[in-house]
Amino acid sequence: MKKLTSLFAAITLFTAVSAQTTDSIQLRKIYDEALINGKSYENLRYLCKNIGPRLSGSANAEKAVDWTKQLMQSYGFDKVFLQEVMVPHWVRGEKEVGKIIANGKSINVALCALGGSVATSATGVTAEVVEVKTLDEVKLLGEAGVKGKIVFYNRPFDPTPIETGISYGTAGDQRRSGPAVAAKYGAVAVIIRSLTHAIDNYPHTGGTQYDSLGVKIPAAALSTVAANQLSQVLKTSKPGSVKFFLKQNCQMLPDIKSYNVVGELTGTEKPNEFITVGGHLDSWDMAEGAHDDGTGVMQSVEVLRIFKSLNYRPRHSVRAVMFMNEENGARGGRKYAELAAENKEKHIAAIESDEGGFTPRGFSFQTSGAIVANANADWKKLLEPYEADKLTVGGGGTDIAPLKRTVPEITLIGFRPDSQRYFDIHHTPNDVFENVNRRELELGGAAMASLVYLIDQHGIRQ
Repeated sequence: MKKLTSLFAAITLFTAVSAQTTDSIQLRKIYDEALINGKSYENLRYLCKNIGPRLSGSANAEKAVDWTKQLMQSYGFDKVFLQEVMVPHWVRGEKEVGKIIANGKSINVALCALGGSVATSATGVTAEVVEVKTLDEVKLLGEAGVKGKIVFYNRPFDPTPIETGISYGTAGDQRRSGPAVAAKYGAVAVIIRSLTHAIDNYPHTGGTQYDSLGVKIPAAALSTVAANQLSQVLKTSKPGSVKFFLKQNCQMLPDIKSYNVVGELTGTEKPNEFITVGGHLDSWDMAEGAHDDGTGVMQSVEVLRIFKSLNYRPRHSVRAVMFMNEENGARGGRKYAELAAENKEKHIAAIESDEGGFTPRGFSFQTSGAIVANANADWKKLLEPYEADKLTVGGGGTDIAPLKRTVPEITLIGFRPDSQRYFDIHHTPNDVFENVNRRELELGGAAMASLVYLIDQHGIRQ
């Protein structure tokens, strides 16, 4: 009996070692293909330079849908199709104007309307400024301290977290909810400090959310240089003497039809079980949407292209999804999940790339600690040579999140590149192709392809 037990243990060990060797060889092939023949960078160049900004509802978003569909068809994926989705159609209009008015002077400052904001009147709005750091301060001031004024939210990014997404999360309520809260107490407009550690003159846009039953007031973001300047003027001037002028011309048009774009390699053994990789095809309108999220969608296409080039036929069906409308509605992600439920598709995993095309560090798993522990035990050593082995508990992503509600058994995964530079560029006029490094981008696509391969071969151990 002991001999049989020992023999069984030896066979099990041999099988595990053999599988590790096979996996190691395959990952090396994936990385070689990406680094020698990778197409993410040149595809991103076309998306940024030939199409450009791709805000939902825009003509450029429509062009991006058509081009990414043709791109995936040109690679010979087994299926390429569109998923219709109705999206918001917000337009910025003429360039915004902002001025600090104090001590007999008018100082022009860099700012931009927040996505979804309403316009000012045609002549703009001028009012006294009240500076706050939190939404609770507005509530404490109440109508007596806020009515008829412009509320200036000036809470900076917390510099202490190493993962900069934490700072974004803790500062982001100013942009998301600040205008709605200020409107309740009679403010006439809101200006917020841009969400970044960087001190520069690039204002950062991003969506704001109004109370559906409340008053909607104009909302804009100041560059961090302008925010510091305004704060200093307020400190050195007589109370009540500093005013701000804001003029913006944005408007919300009726919803418009758009699409998610989906490419698929159909599984050889389990064609009705899916692994999804994706990013969002839309971008804000102020730049080319290179890191946010052109890098993510091009990396997702690259996963399938690499498999196709290596003649790797996945056991499960693998999809690359170009989600539409992440920036100002997340309707593409919800539609993908709805259709997955309607079609009774079994999704075992989804990976989202929406944190820029920087150096890969690893992946975060929106799941139990046990699954993450198993992933580390099974895959960490395989990913270590490529420095993409940080496997942690964490978020998956905005576009794949709705899948959890319709497919509870799915594992959601976020691709996690180095985060230090992302929020310097995120939602700014500086999010352009020139700020993407080719090698970093191709390494990210290879890291995503490697994890998809491992999940395809071995599943996710519970």
